[in-house]
Amino acid sequence: MRIRDRRAEDVPEINLVPLIDVILVLIIFFVITTTFDARSVLKLELPRATGERNEAQSNSLSLLINADGRYFVEDREALRTDVESLKRTLVEVAGDDRDRTVLLRADARTPWQAVVTAYDALGQLGFTRIANATAPEQPAAAVAP
Repeated sequence: MRIRDRRAEDVPEINLVPLIDVILVLIIFFVITTTFDARSVLKLELPRATGERNEAQSNSLSLLINADGRYFVEDREALRTDVESLKRTLVEVAGDDRDRTVLLRADARTPWQAVVTAYDALGQLGFTRIANATAPEQPAAAVAP
């Protein structure tokens, strides 16, 4: 009598369902964590100024400087606070388009050197249209006699 070996009949297969589940969870994680608005992450206190409000163009490049002097170009943070690192980040985001308006938003408590460094990097790259963002002047409270 011949005894059959069942191992020879087993066909190996790869179950892809757990792999697909893990990939979907990773996609959901990255989508949720990367869609934050830069305004909600950075709390900037813009300097106050009087004057007319100028509507920024929809394709303007946003350069934010927080109170610690860290740079954010659109949604990307510059790795360091030196000119070369900021220039690299600007080139990565803007590409070759030097005609874009750059909207510079610096916190009111930002060190002046950080603002000068930003202007230096923008000038070295050839950006000529730079707009500064400010908050409207708060009206003084009426003094009661």
